[in-house]
Amino acid sequence: LTFLTGGQRMALRVVPDPARLALYRVPLGKSIMRPSKCPRCDAHIRWYHNIPVLSWALLGGKCAHCGERISIRYAIVEVLGGVILAFSIGRWGLSVTAASSAIFAYIMMALALIDADHRILPNVITIPGAAVGLVLAIFNPRVLWSDALIGCVLGGGLLYFVAWLYLRVRGREGMGMGDVKMMLTIGAFLGWQGAIMTIFIGSLIGSVVGIGMVKLTRKGWEYALPFGTFLATAAILVDNYGQKIFTWYWGMFGPR
Repeated sequence: LTFLTGGQRMALRVVPDPARLALYRVPLGKSIMRPSKCPRCDAHIRWYHNIPVLSWALLGGKCAHCGERISIRYAIVEVLGGVILAFSIGRWGLSVTAASSAIFAYIMMALALIDADHRILPNVITIPGAAVGLVLAIFNPRVLWSDALIGCVLGGGLLYFVAWLYLRVRGREGMGMGDVKMMLTIGAFLGWQGAIMTIFIGSLIGSVVGIGMVKLTRKGWEYALPFGTFLATAAILVDNYGQKIFTWYWGMFGPR
């Protein structure tokens, strides 16, 4: 997990932490099922050195075997995982809706940080994520299964059309297929309405950040931005506050 650790690669966990494991191992082509071990001394991490946040604090942010420094960013990701779960349960109670919202947020967090670091959106996350979203939509009262299915097709289709159009007009790729597959997952969890809103808000965030980065770096408009990170941010906002955002927008810009 280069993005979160500043180059220090270490895993601390006592129970499976899918988002954090995916952040580090998936971009490197490693299995998330293997036990955690220190990349410096190759020692396996014992369970009592693997308690989220607590172990990092008690070890002083270092490997218990060789003293290799462990970035605080590991603890931050673990805290975020707990916050996501607590927020989802607090908002929706112990329900399928809470489980769906938490799982979706974990997937988006993993994709956002992987894309920011590696500029990739792995198929092993996006495609299974879409399948999980469609299955959960069967039991989730917030999203009709038909809306979830349409969301997959419409969300992925819209970005595919944009990517195809850019390629035809500019003669080179401007958007990877990873973004298209990511929208399959977003559409499956949020439905077609949420997918459209996510593309709109994600594009707005990306435009603002892009203009800022161009001015700061002076690299011109060819500066590559991780669009998946903006989509993930927008998707989490839409999942939790989509109705409020729509009401505000319609009140400001809707017909009078």
